[in-house]
Amino acid sequence: MTKSFKRAHNFNAGPAALPLAALQKAQEELLDFNGTGMSVMELSHRSKDYEAVHNRAIGLLKELLAIPENYDVLFLQGGASLQFAMVPLNFLPAGKKAGYVMTGSWSEKAYAEAEKLGEVFVAASAKEGNYRRIPATEELKYGSDAAYLHITSNNTIFGTQWQDFPDTGDVPMIADMSSDILSRPFDVSKFGLIYAGAQKNLGPAGVTVVIIRHDLLDQANKKVPTMLKYGTYAKDNSLYNTPPTFSIYMVKLMLEWVKEQGGVAAIYKRNQEKAALIYETIDASNGFYVGHAQPDARSLMNVTFRLANEELEKKFLDTAKKSGFVGLNGHRSVGGCRASIYNAVPYESCAALRDLMVSFRKENG
Repeated sequence: MTKSFKRAHNFNAGPAALPLAALQKAQEELLDFNGTGMSVMELSHRSKDYEAVHNRAIGLLKELLAIPENYDVLFLQGGASLQFAMVPLNFLPAGKKAGYVMTGSWSEKAYAEAEKLGEVFVAASAKEGNYRRIPATEELKYGSDAAYLHITSNNTIFGTQWQDFPDTGDVPMIADMSSDILSRPFDVSKFGLIYAGAQKNLGPAGVTVVIIRHDLLDQANKKVPTMLKYGTYAKDNSLYNTPPTFSIYMVKLMLEWVKEQGGVAAIYKRNQEKAALIYETIDASNGFYVGHAQPDARSLMNVTFRLANEELEKKFLDTAKKSGFVGLNGHRSVGGCRASIYNAVPYESCAALRDLMVSFRKENG
């Protein structure tokens, strides 16, 4: 007998929703992967069966993001938080300075780590006004001799997102795309390095994806511990040591699902439709709901908003929880409400949230 189950409306900021089809495929293969009589979690990372999974995930990411030939895709561990240190360890030499664009808590953390390892400067900041916007291109201040320019493409806590990326010329642009990679098409060739923790749009927690241009690999600091060198992972196809095999397997399933949906362009269209349901409800509420981000900086991944007071917000969140909604609390550092609507969050969940917001306003407005 098939066990019936009910899926929550999952708006968690990360670890976040995964596609039901990917979860069911993993369940189907959990005990016996590809006729091996073993789970993927039990396979040797040196086996042909696992290497096929590993290489399929890399190939799909290259295909879906149209990654040029002069880039490598790497699988690391430690999340974006380790990347905050690895980037300057590898690419911030003595005598050079790296620029950081401050757009929220994660860019602040990246800056703080780099500051421990070399000279850094703030190339632009949206802190004044509590990170409600993204700095305009003309606000970016850095010289052609900068080691690199670092940005955070989407800001989960404040709900802002870069709508367009600057052209930094000969200065490598490095981006933390943990929360919006695969959510929309973009030109990978604008970047020297992209990193992303998987637990938002790529798969489960445990693996971090890095996309790195070959010339940066050539320029990287050679006097870095082995496991903190990008070159270690590039040289051995991210198989120098045991990688997080099950997380990478789940990334493969997630990428196969994205391809089945029609690729990144189709996912982007659906993300726009999902976000519009909630933003239009906020805008039509006559101030009952107030969005945090300026309209021209709104994120498609994290919709942040407040109600008139904390008591009303608590009542809204309690009502949502009783109605089967999960993860709508704002980040502990800022409060309020937040709906994280990553790729795998169904349109139906966003429509249900819209309906809840409309009915709650009618009852409490």
